[in-house]
Amino acid sequence: MRREVAGTLGLLTDEHDFRAMEHYRTFAFADFTTYLAAVEDLLRSRASQGTHTTVALFDPQEYADFCTDTGLDPDSPPSRSRFTAELATMGTTLPYDGQPLADLTSALVDEAVRQATRDYASTLLARLGACTCCGEDIGRTAFARSSDLLALILDTARPGHRHIVCSVSAAPETLVAVLHADTDPDGTGQLDETEALEFTTLLALGLATRSPGGLVMRTTAPSARDRVYGWRLRKGDLEPLTAGEVFDAYCTDARSGDLVSPESDVDYCVPPNLGPDATQSTHQH
Repeated sequence: MRREVAGTLGLLTDEHDFRAMEHYRTFAFADFTTYLAAVEDLLRSRASQGTHTTVALFDPQEYADFCTDTGLDPDSPPSRSRFTAELATMGTTLPYDGQPLADLTSALVDEAVRQATRDYASTLLARLGACTCCGEDIGRTAFARSSDLLALILDTARPGHRHIVCSVSAAPETLVAVLHADTDPDGTGQLDETEALEFTTLLALGLATRSPGGLVMRTTAPSARDRVYGWRLRKGDLEPLTAGEVFDAYCTDARSGDLVSPESDVDYCVPPNLGPDATQSTHQH
């Protein structure tokens, strides 16, 4: 019966969060390295017994707020257990499949960032409300146009693997969404629905708020050079980037601004034509 009971483990993913838990008397670990080793041992032990474990991102501040709201003592293992059980249904989680803990931690943090970006973008879209001139819901209109644009971008891309990055400048930092889309030998498209939703939502936010940003597409096909091209988000429109602008963007480090050597076997191109209506503003009023 023990092997049939799934469990959830709340994971502290960095030393800052670990230090935030150290002041609790019932928290049993004195250093982060020992804590991570104990977590990995536990995960491996449960896996060896055939027990499924879900790993959840444990945020100390969210835990403290949870204890305040529910009247629980935060310096108590049962309280941490109850919070972790809440995370299993409401928080960021991933299954443990025997991968190294470092890989699992990285994937868990990435998933949390994706969810936060999607939720933030969705909230901002919902807050835009209706247009004062025509009464249309601005966020819904932008989402519909974003969906149409994504379909056009995928339809005009050559078959193979497509990697698309959408970035939108927003306070306090730039938001990013990534979409992977492949085609089968028969031409059927495949994409992750969750990624597509996140990508479409963020693009809609950029269109609706007329925020600066951009889209960059990289296509990979057998026995062919990779192609890279993109568009600039400007005042609610998609403007094609020149081959030179794409080259500059791809060969510049985003953080330092330093030049990066261009990759071999990569063509930096002008994007395909998306049609006469593709770059019309989402809302003209």
